[in-house]
Amino acid sequence: MHLISVNLGRATAVDHTDAPNGLTGHGKIPAPGPVRVFAPGPKGVGASGVEGDEVCHLRHHGGDHQYAYAREDLEWWERELGRELPGGIFGENFTTSGLDVNGALLGERWRVGPDLLLEVASARIPCRTFQGMLGEKAWVKRFTREARPGAYLRVLREGSVSPGDTIEVVHRPDHEVTVEFWFRAFTTERELLPRTLAAGDALEPEARDKALSHVEKYGKQGD
Repeated sequence: MHLISVNLGRATAVDHTDAPNGLTGHGKIPAPGPVRVFAPGPKGVGASGVEGDEVCHLRHHGGDHQYAYAREDLEWWERELGRELPGGIFGENFTTSGLDVNGALLGERWRVGPDLLLEVASARIPCRTFQGMLGEKAWVKRFTREARPGAYLRVLREGSVSPGDTIEVVHRPDHEVTVEFWFRAFTTERELLPRTLAAGDALEPEARDKALSHVEKYGKQGD
C-alpha cells in the first residue's frame, strides 16, 4: 500500500462553481514532493492543509480534512467512461494504490510516510463543481449511484509526504461503518443512518446530529 501522488490545486476561473469569486482549485496536479500536510483549522477558517494546494471556497473545502481516492477506483471509472483519468482529476489530495479506500472504517488510522498520521472521517459527497470539471452528463447522480466516493481523512499528526511513500493501517476499529456504508447512509439509503452511530467519536458532529435526528423522527428501524 503506497501513495502514488500528492495532488495540488491551482485557482481556476470556471462557470460551474458556487464560490463567490468564481474560482475553483478542484482539478489537482501531482506534485513531486515532499509536501507538508497539517491541520490548519476547520472548514470556513483554515485553507488547505496540504501545503501549496489552493482552496477557493472555504465554506465547503479545505480545513483539517484531506481527500483520498484509490487508483484502482480511478481505473474502474476509466473503463466505465472510456477515458484516461490522471491522479488529482477527482480533486483528491492523495491518490493511493493497494488500499481499499471505500472499505476503510471510520476511525481507521493510516500512517503515511515516516510521520503523517491520518484518521478516516467521512466520505466525499459530489457537487456540481465536480460534475462541471469532469464534463460528464448527470455525473453527480452516476457517481452517487456507484458509491465509490473516496475518503476524507482528518490529520492527527502532521508530516511531509512524497510519491511512493508507504501507507500503513495502524488501527482498525471494531464496527461496520465503512466509507461506502457512510456514503450510502447519507445519500441513497437513509434507513442506514442509525447504524452509522456505531462509529462513535469517529463520526463527525454534523453527521452524528443528522443520524440522531433521523432516529428521533423515525426510530432505530429507519423510515
